[in-house]
Amino acid sequence: MTEVLIGRPTKATIDLDALSFNLRSVRSFIGHEIQVMAVVKADGYGHGAVECARRLSREGVDWFGVALPEEGFELREAGIREPILCLGSFWLGQESLIIEHRLTPVIFEIEKAVLLNAEALRQGKIVDIHVKIDTGMGRIGVRYDEVEEFASRLTEFTSLKVDGLMTHFAAADDLSSDFTEQQIARFDRAVGAFRQNGSDPTYIDLANSPGAIAHPDSRRNLVRLGGVLYGLGGDVLPSGIEKPELLPVISVTSDIALIKRVPKGESIGYGRTFFAERDSLIASVPIGYHDGFARNLSNRAHVIVNGQLVPVVGRVSMDWITLDITDIKGVSVGTPVTIIGSDQNVSITAEDFARILSTISYEVTCGISARVPRIFKEKE
Repeated sequence: MTEVLIGRPTKATIDLDALSFNLRSVRSFIGHEIQVMAVVKADGYGHGAVECARRLSREGVDWFGVALPEEGFELREAGIREPILCLGSFWLGQESLIIEHRLTPVIFEIEKAVLLNAEALRQGKIVDIHVKIDTGMGRIGVRYDEVEEFASRLTEFTSLKVDGLMTHFAAADDLSSDFTEQQIARFDRAVGAFRQNGSDPTYIDLANSPGAIAHPDSRRNLVRLGGVLYGLGGDVLPSGIEKPELLPVISVTSDIALIKRVPKGESIGYGRTFFAERDSLIASVPIGYHDGFARNLSNRAHVIVNGQLVPVVGRVSMDWITLDITDIKGVSVGTPVTIIGSDQNVSITAEDFARILSTISYEVTCGISARVPRIFKEKE
C-alpha cells in the first residue's frame, strides 16, 4: 500500500484484495461459465472507478459498466481495454466520441440510433449496441409491449449491430413478489421479437446483483455486478437465502483533532440539539456532511474509538462531528476514529448508517465526497 496523506487525517481506504475476493466469490456462486460485467459507475460506487477497474481487469472481468460516456472515457484514458457498456446511452454530440473510445452504448430511442448510425456510416464502421427493454422498471428502455416495432425500425440502420439485449429488475430483492418472474417472461418475449427481425445478439443480460444471487433463472450469459463487488450486499440482497461470502472493501477513518471539557448543562453544536447530562469530554473530529457523513446522523450514529462505540452528539456540520468520549480511556488528540470499518472486533458498516438514514448502503458510499482522499491497498 502506498499512502501519502499530508494534512487532514480523514481518509477512505479501499481494500483491492477484498474487491478481488468478492468477484471470485460471486463467480464461484453463480458459475464461471457466465460472463461478468463489473459496474463501476458513480466512481465505483464511491470506491474509485479507475483503481477498482484496473484490479478487476487483472482478475479477468469480461465487461465494465458505466452510467455516462464520460465515465467510459476516463477508463479508456486509464488504459482499460475491456468492453465498456454505457448504461445510460449517450447525449447529442457524443456519437463520434463513443466510436473513438470504443464504447458500447445502450440504445432505447430511435433518435439516438439515427445519430449513431449516421456517424458510424460516415466513419465506415459497424458499431455494436445493446438495446434496453423496459420490462417493468418504468425508467429508461423500450417498453416491452412496443418492442416489435422498435426491433423492426432498427433493421433500417445498416451500420449498427444489436449485439446485446438487456433489462433491469425493479424488485429482485423482494422474494415475496412474483414481479421479477413477470419481468423475465416479458424479456424473453422481447428477445424473440428481435430474433424474428433478424437480430442475433451475443449477450442476453438480465441480472443485476440481487438478480444474479437470488434468481438463478435470470442468469443468462452475462450478469451485471455492482454493489456485491464492493461488499455491499447486506441491505440489497434478500434475507434468508444462500449467498456468496462478501468482504467490505471501503473503510473510513479520521483522528481526534480536539478534546475539551464541557460542564453539565452546556449545549453542543448548531441548533443546540444536545445538552450534556454530566460533566463531559467532547472530541471534535474533522469529517462532516460535505464528506458524506450525513447531517441526519446527528445525535443518532456511533463511531469507534479505541475499540468502543461512542455516540455522535450535537448537529453534524459541514466539516466536523463531535463525540462524547467521557467513558473512553486512553484518548488524546490524534487518537484514531473509525467511521466505517472495524477496530478491535467492533464494526460499523455502510449498511448501519443506511438503516439510520432509511436508505441503502450504495447511497452512503456514493456520498463520500472527493474531498476524502482514497487510499488504495493491496498485497496480491
